[in-house]
Amino acid sequence: MKFKVKKLDMHTGYPFIAVLNKKDADLMDIYSLDRISIKRDHRQVIATLDTTEELVKRGEIGIFSETFEHLGVKKGAHVHVCLEEKPKSVEYIKKKLKGARLNDEEIFAVIKDISEDMLNEIEITYFVSGCYMHKLSHKETVALTKAMINTGEILKFNKSIVVDKHCIGGVAGNRTTPIVVSILAAAGVTVPKTSSRSITSAAGTADTIEVLCNVEFSAEKLKQIVKKTNGCLAWGGALNLAPSDDKIIRVEHPLSLDPTGQLIASILSKKKCVSATHVLIDIPVGRGAKIEHIKDAIKLKKKFMEVAKDIDLKVKVFITNGSQPIGNGIGPALEAREVLYLLKNGHEEKYHNLLKRKCLHIAGDLFELIGKAKKKEGYSYAKGILESGAAFAKFKEIINAQGGKLGNPEKIKIGKFNFTFNAHKSGKIIHVDNKVINRLARIAGAPHDKGAGVYLYVHKNDLVKKGEKLFTLYSDNKERLNYAKEDYEWRSGFEIK
Repeated sequence: MKFKVKKLDMHTGYPFIAVLNKKDADLMDIYSLDRISIKRDHRQVIATLDTTEELVKRGEIGIFSETFEHLGVKKGAHVHVCLEEKPKSVEYIKKKLKGARLNDEEIFAVIKDISEDMLNEIEITYFVSGCYMHKLSHKETVALTKAMINTGEILKFNKSIVVDKHCIGGVAGNRTTPIVVSILAAAGVTVPKTSSRSITSAAGTADTIEVLCNVEFSAEKLKQIVKKTNGCLAWGGALNLAPSDDKIIRVEHPLSLDPTGQLIASILSKKKCVSATHVLIDIPVGRGAKIEHIKDAIKLKKKFMEVAKDIDLKVKVFITNGSQPIGNGIGPALEAREVLYLLKNGHEEKYHNLLKRKCLHIAGDLFELIGKAKKKEGYSYAKGILESGAAFAKFKEIINAQGGKLGNPEKIKIGKFNFTFNAHKSGKIIHVDNKVINRLARIAGAPHDKGAGVYLYVHKNDLVKKGEKLFTLYSDNKERLNYAKEDYEWRSGFEIK
């Protein structure tokens, strides 16, 4: 049937959505959440249907902004609408839900349809649920990783060694990436680092670097930056790298589902998509971290190593202490300040030594992995680059190449409203809760409010006296600050004994 287009000025990001009057939908025997084909000349969109009795009149089809732009139609134009059959991949998803193993071709079909917007969020959620209930085998995980790689763009750098790193997350203030990338790039190593924005933490690497410069680039511009500086600090979401992964992560978020096979495929596929040859995976473990027990971290390490071998990727897995925040600053601007102080040296009171040591261990292990330093000499090699000022010079070069300009860290704007929490008794700090600290920073406005966050004055094992500062909370919104204060009063993130 033909329908007149009515543009609905709403954005969904994904998936494509169209709206028909309920009487028209009943006439065509189609229902809400059915898949429909919308055609205009030689262009076609597969959209998820919604129905209404008021939003659009009979004979009209309401289409959201993304669908409107994709079809290239004008308001009032006519389009042809018909019911679209479910793709074959839906049958494979049902098969996984029943507990069956999927072969390479079936997994590729699912991932291809996700990347091409052929599956809606409900169908993707069922795929994630099937993988969560019936864990992916090693063979399925390898197939999933390869499918994610082969359905997106691959950045090529014409280098025999390309290095990358990744942390599985869960630790507040763990802003190692800018420092590690700067150390490696200063030594002439190619490090095309693409990072994520925050999903549940106070800041992702991209959120922090965005305080200093642009992080969104085309693939071609990114390659130019890397060619010029050896490295980059970009947001991966602006590129078409393993596009199915971003859609899968989106449906995992509400229930915090993170099936192990998908976690491994997600991380390793993104590394192969930037042509990485050598990768370090950081698995923080400890109370309050994403992984709380060392035995689980060791199991995950083994699986990373096994899958990496099958996709021709050299991997070092680094199990680290994730039982407390790593740095002092938590939140984009506060973390950007700390990164600058650490790279500039001579400001030891402005950053925490935990962060410095961890960065040097990661960079050192990568130098050893690629043969740039002898075994057990990587740490001192990385330390020499950092303390010589070469890493800061390289960081400045990367920021300039990405359209930024470094100045005095103190001039980085932080929230104008603040409140300091003090110790309620004297003693030794035995726990600083990552989840509580991240939650406070997010309630205060991070990461969208770049200046919002938490600044820690003490860490685990420090001694404090009653009335001494524990941390300061920053926000640009007084109501948010007050709400965060109230939240902390019954959800204490510090344990003092």
